[in-house]
Amino acid sequence: MDDSVEPEVEDSQLDDPASLASAVFEEESKRLAEQEAKSEVIVLPDDLLPGVGEEPMTLKQGIRAGGASMLVVLFLLNVIDEFDRVAIAVLLPDLQEAFGVSDTVILGISSFGGVALVLGAVPLAWLADRVKRTLIVPIATAGWAVSVFLTGLVRNPFQYFWTRVLTGAGQANRLPVHSSLLTDTYPIPARARIFAFEGMGRPIGLLIGPVLAGAIASIAGGDDGWRWAFYIFAIPPIVLALVSLLLKEPPRAGNEQQAILGEQYEMPPIGSDLPVSMSTAFARLKKVKTFYFLAVGVGTLGFALVTLPSQLNLMLKDEYGYEAFQRGWVTSLVWLASLVAIPISGFKFDGMFREDPSKMVRTAGTLIIMSGVLVLVAMRFHQPAIMIFGISLANACTSASFVAAAPTIGAVAPYRMRAQAFALLPVFIFLMGGFMGSIIAGSISDAHGERLAISIVAPPASIIGGLLVAYGSRYIKRDISLAVSELVEEQEEMRRMSEHPDDIPVLQVRGLDYSYGPVQVLFDCGLEVRRGETLALLGTNGAGKSTLLRAVSGLGVPDRGAIRLNGRTITYADAELRFKQGIVQVRGGAGVFPGLSVEENLLATMLSTKEEKDEIYRRVERVYDVFGVLREKRNQAAGDLSGGQQQMLAFGMGLMHEPEVLLIDELSLGLAPVVVQELLEVVEQLKETGLTMIIVEQSLNVALSVAERAVFMEKGRVRFEGPAQELAERDDLVRAVFLGAEGG
Repeated sequence: MDDSVEPEVEDSQLDDPASLASAVFEEESKRLAEQEAKSEVIVLPDDLLPGVGEEPMTLKQGIRAGGASMLVVLFLLNVIDEFDRVAIAVLLPDLQEAFGVSDTVILGISSFGGVALVLGAVPLAWLADRVKRTLIVPIATAGWAVSVFLTGLVRNPFQYFWTRVLTGAGQANRLPVHSSLLTDTYPIPARARIFAFEGMGRPIGLLIGPVLAGAIASIAGGDDGWRWAFYIFAIPPIVLALVSLLLKEPPRAGNEQQAILGEQYEMPPIGSDLPVSMSTAFARLKKVKTFYFLAVGVGTLGFALVTLPSQLNLMLKDEYGYEAFQRGWVTSLVWLASLVAIPISGFKFDGMFREDPSKMVRTAGTLIIMSGVLVLVAMRFHQPAIMIFGISLANACTSASFVAAAPTIGAVAPYRMRAQAFALLPVFIFLMGGFMGSIIAGSISDAHGERLAISIVAPPASIIGGLLVAYGSRYIKRDISLAVSELVEEQEEMRRMSEHPDDIPVLQVRGLDYSYGPVQVLFDCGLEVRRGETLALLGTNGAGKSTLLRAVSGLGVPDRGAIRLNGRTITYADAELRFKQGIVQVRGGAGVFPGLSVEENLLATMLSTKEEKDEIYRRVERVYDVFGVLREKRNQAAGDLSGGQQQMLAFGMGLMHEPEVLLIDELSLGLAPVVVQELLEVVEQLKETGLTMIIVEQSLNVALSVAERAVFMEKGRVRFEGPAQELAERDDLVRAVFLGAEGG
C-alpha cells in the first residue's frame, strides 16, 4: 500500500462532517482505482492461450497421441470405484438392521469414508507431485481392495467405521492422481472428451453397481447376504492393481509446453526442486480465482452430492417398502441419463474451450443450478417413475458439469501443484458439504422424513454452488495467462542456465507479485544476487522492501513469479525448507529472546538442527570472535543489552546457521551512528569470507558503504537495479531515499 498518498482536505471541510466524509470517500475511490490499475494482470490474446483457438481434434486422435492403456485402466478403476460406494447406499438399511442403529448414526459412520477420502487425497496428492504417479495407483488400489473385503467381515459399528476409513483412504488417489495423469498424458484439444470418457466410469459403475449389490445380497439370502457383495467387489480392484503396474509416467506439463512453445523441454527431475507443501499449495491456489470459486461452489454442492443417494435409498425402503434388489435397480436408473449427458458435454466443452474458456465454466455452473431445480421438482411427485425420472435428469446435469472441472483445473493450476489442486476438490466437497450435509439431512429425516430432508438440503446447495462456479468463469483467461507466463519464464530460465552454467545467480527473483488480502503491494519485482555479493535493497517506508524479503524467506506466498536458489525453484517451498537450504533472515529491531541470556539465545537458535554439540559450540565461539562484546556479556539477559548489542546478537544468531544467503532487514534501524559503524565493520568482515548478503536499508549512505550493487524500490516496484554508485548519481531516486542520519 502506498503510504505516501494522503487525502487533500481543505480547512473549511474540517468543520463540515459531510464534506469531510465526501473528501475521504473520493480519495479512497482514487486510491482503489490506482491500486486496481497497478495490479491488473495482462490477459494474453487467445492465440497464446493453450487450447484456445486451436484446430479441432477427434477423440480417436487424442487417445492415439497419449496411448489407450492409461485411459482404459483409469476408466475401469473409475467404474469399480463406485461399486463399494453404491453397495453401501443400497445395502444401508441392511447394515442399519445388522448394527441396530438410527438413520443419523449409520449415515454419520458411512460418511466417514468420504472424510477418509479427503484426508487421504491431500497427502497422496502431495506425494504425487514428488514421485512417479504410476507407482501410487497400484499400491492405493490394492489397499482399498483389501479394506472392501474386510467390510464384509464387520460385526459392529466400530469395525464398520474403520473399514470405511481404510476404504476411503485407499480410494483417495483417484481424483488427484488419476486426473493429474490424464492431464499430462493427453493433448489439450481433446482434454474434456478424455475426462468425459474416464468420467463415464462413474455412471456406469453407479448403473451396474446397485443391481449387482442388490442381486448378490438377494442370491446369498439371509441376514448376512449383504456381506457377499463386499467379498465379490474386492476382486476387480486387485486385478486392475496388477495391470496398472505396466502404465508409463507421462512428462509433467508436456502438453502445455507443446501448445505454448511448440516442443517439449526436459523438466527438472522429480525432487530436484524444493517440494511444495500442502499449506503453501492451498494458499497459492486460493489466489487462482477460477479455482477458488470452482472449489467453493463444488464444496457447497457437496451438501447435495452426499445427501441425495443415501436419503433416496432410505426413502425407497421406508416410504415405498423396496427391498435391496429393488433399491438397487432403482438407484441404477437414476444414473441412466448421465450415460448420455457425459459424452455430449465432453464434446461440447472441448468446443467451448476452443472458442471461449469462460463459456465452458459458465455452462458448468448453469448445469449445477439446473440439477438443484430438477431435484426440488422431483421431490414434489410421489409417483416413483416420475420422481426417479426427475432425479435422473438432475444427476445428468451434475455429471455433465463435472466434465468441465478437470480441464479447468488443468488449465489454471500451476503444474507443480496440479495433483494437490485436484485433491482440494474432495476436501471442499466432503468436509465443507458432504459430512455436514449427511449429519444435517440425517437429523431432518429422523424427525420429518427423507423427502423433506432432500428438499431442504439438496436444491439450495446446488443453486448456490452453481452460481459460485459461474461467477468464477470471468477470471479463467486471466488465470490461464498467469499459468502460461509462469511456464514460459521457467523454460527461458532453464535455457539460459543450460547455455551459461557458470552464470547462475545464488538468489533470483523474477516477476514477483504479492498481496496482503485484496491489497497488492508488490508488482512484477525482480532481482539477482551473485555468489559473494552484497546487495542493498533501498526504498522509503511502504516501498515493499520487507515484504520482498518475506517472500524470499518463505514467510508469505506470492501471487505469481519465481524465486530460485542456486537455480532451484523455491517459490512455493516452506520457510523451514528454505532455511535448511541456507536462506537466513535477521530481523531489525526485534530479533532476540529478551528473557534468555546471550549464550542461551545463540544455543536456542540451533534447537531445530541436528548438529553435534561440539559443532554448535564451535559456531558459538565463531560468533564471539566476530562480536567480542557478546563474549563479555554471554551470561547477561538479552533484554538488558543496548539496542546495538541486541542487533549484534540477532546478527550472531543468523550466523550460527552458516547461511548461504543472509537477509538483513533494516541494518541501521534506530541505532546510533557509532553502533551502525561497528555493524558495518562486521559486514565488511563477512564480505571477505564470501558470504552472500541482501541488506534492506533506508539510508543511501549506509548502503553505499557496504554494497556493490543496489536495488531501489518505490510503491511496490523496482525502479532501479545496478551498481550502487550509479544509484547515487540518480538525483530523481536519491531524493526519495532518506540520507545520513535520517536513514540511520
